[in-house]
Amino acid sequence: MVQETVARVTARIVERSRPTREAYLARMEAMARKGPRRGALGCANLAHGFAACAPQDKADLIADVVPNLAIVTAYNDMLSAHQPYEGFPAIIRKAAHEAGAVAQVAGGVPAMCDGVTQGRAGMELSLFSRDVIALSASIALSHDMFDAALMLGVCDKIVPGLVIAAQAYGHLPIVFVPAGPMPSGISNDQKSKVRQLFAEGRATRAELLEAESAAYHAPGTCTFYGTANSNQMLMEAMGLHLPGSSFVNPNTPLRDALTAAAARRALAITALGNDYTPASQILDERAFVNGVVALHATGGSTNHVIHLVAMARAGGIRLTLEDFGDLSGVVPLLARVYPNGSADVNHFTAAGGTGYLIGQLLKAGLMHPDSRTIAGLPLADYAKEPYLEGDELKFRDAPAESLDKSVLRPISEPFSADGGLKILSGNLGASVIKISAVAPERHFVRAPARVFHAQEEVEAAFKAGELYRDFVCVVRFQGVKAIGMPELHKLTPILASVMARGHQVALVTDGRMSGASGKVPAAIHLSPEAKAGGPIARLRDGDMITLDAHAGTLEAEVSPEEFSAREPAACDLESYEHGYGRELFQTFRLVATGPEFGASSLG
Repeated sequence: MVQETVARVTARIVERSRPTREAYLARMEAMARKGPRRGALGCANLAHGFAACAPQDKADLIADVVPNLAIVTAYNDMLSAHQPYEGFPAIIRKAAHEAGAVAQVAGGVPAMCDGVTQGRAGMELSLFSRDVIALSASIALSHDMFDAALMLGVCDKIVPGLVIAAQAYGHLPIVFVPAGPMPSGISNDQKSKVRQLFAEGRATRAELLEAESAAYHAPGTCTFYGTANSNQMLMEAMGLHLPGSSFVNPNTPLRDALTAAAARRALAITALGNDYTPASQILDERAFVNGVVALHATGGSTNHVIHLVAMARAGGIRLTLEDFGDLSGVVPLLARVYPNGSADVNHFTAAGGTGYLIGQLLKAGLMHPDSRTIAGLPLADYAKEPYLEGDELKFRDAPAESLDKSVLRPISEPFSADGGLKILSGNLGASVIKISAVAPERHFVRAPARVFHAQEEVEAAFKAGELYRDFVCVVRFQGVKAIGMPELHKLTPILASVMARGHQVALVTDGRMSGASGKVPAAIHLSPEAKAGGPIARLRDGDMITLDAHAGTLEAEVSPEEFSAREPAACDLESYEHGYGRELFQTFRLVATGPEFGASSLG
């Protein structure tokens, strides 16, 4: 039995989405009827498509009797999370050949590392890159050569972009293939302490680099529970991964076996067989509700309040902030993984992992057990974990009890009764806050505003000793229309240092924070943004602001009459010089304009 609020929210999404969802499904059905068009391609077209293939693959594709599996990869070897993908095509091709099929790398997509670009010019292109990834993956699948696809991607914008592309080609079976987290290095708490000391001038650059290098030290995803690892958890909860595959370390026999199994599974569910399972049938309203529930239960990344909406919309599903807010009220927090706790994702897996988590949420009726998955099983059968018996991949039931209740709790003993994310509303607009990483005594902040137009201004004020007091740090003109909505994670050590001196501090911004951000209460994604004339543009230094996560409110203590009488602040972004790549963003945006381009995030 599905819990009452979960059922009500799902029904509301179905009704709200009916016209757009029906139109989308009709389009997918029409594409499915046409099928892969290899047989209809002209001889020159088809010859181009298999020119580089091995002789037997050419013969098979000419005969048009075997499935052809597309590999869409986000591989690059600068990004640790994606470096393991270098060897995946060989594993996939071998599995495909053993299954009597062909596999081709259909295309690559860009994969930027927010860890590298944090506080740099490139960060202003970060959110924009999601739609570039969606377009790139769509181009890869546009050749009418493929019966199914594997999506190889892990990090922040890559997976959401790949899901948007999967929706565009939702007549194809599409399986997402994770690469896994790097082994644990020094603890995230140790790393954060050195960052804070460096921000205060009490640690050297050499000491900071030593700590960072000990935390980020090997191939694989960073081990904190940010957007990248939230992506992996979501793909499993939404049925696009094999059960228990999200957090298996790279370059291990089990990881390689799961990669081969993903290829076999994609080939087993094409329209050429009897178990046709296109992505459009998996990514329905139930799958997205399951994703939101799992996000709340784990205190996942705030970035997914943006991404899940766009991912759903690409399939004709209209997900809203109201849906996130209502589900947050009934979903308990079951996991404590940094920045929500001291453990990392490897500890989470050792405690029971996604299999235990999904099992507990299903037990409470908080997920739809009948949701379809790429494994051919309903989600009810995803409370599993993979293992090897010799060389054979097998699945067993996940642990019935948590193996570490400091990391992962049963539904009867949650860390808190409601979810890790909350929606805030009030006279400043709507925003989101991640409360799972914030101490309960900091869920309410009332303090005067100090208004900034850039992270560098905050940094300069901090270095000048101006911020050691109670204040709400307002950083505006960071939204999509202004500079692409960069993450402002660089502010975390600064504001954490002020908090450590006993002051009340909060952040209010129309920008984003990293999925790794925690500790500091932060009302982010504030909408309408300053560039669009939102109320945040009318704030002034000294205005009292109240952030109340318990009540779900964000208010400036300014009368409606005074607010409306104030002129909104202006910010000349083209001439505002502080090294953040405004010119790069403005140029890119001018090149890529049009009525439809980027509508999912930049409209």
